[in-house]
Amino acid sequence: MRTPPLILIVDDNPANVEIFEMRLAANNYEIITASDGEEGLAMAKERLPDLILLDIMMPKMDGIEVCRHLRADSSLPFMPIIMVTAKTDSKDVVAGLEAGADEYLTKPVNHAALVARVKSMLRIKLLHDTVI
Repeated sequence: MRTPPLILIVDDNPANVEIFEMRLAANNYEIITASDGEEGLAMAKERLPDLILLDIMMPKMDGIEVCRHLRADSSLPFMPIIMVTAKTDSKDVVAGLEAGADEYLTKPVNHAALVARVKSMLRIKLLHDTVI
């Protein structure tokens, strides 16, 4: 894992991206962004971020499909994926987790909880990378 960790934010809403970026950059994370699912998938494969924040409802390719593609590619290293979405129905939560997401947060996001989940997922990645 890099120092500082690299986080990819994939969300088609610029206001959400700006808020997440501001909160995470304040915690000394390096941030890259993508505005749709296709761009997010390409960027994840190219830059291999340490963690991905992924919206579900996006143009071109939704977050569930992005997650499935990333998890199906065995050549990629472990990248924790946190779904961050307005979809609150339990079937959406289950779909996100079954697609391979490691966490599922609903909007509006409590920013302290977001940062705590990011830290938790990065600890898991560090342990995973150390063992592998």
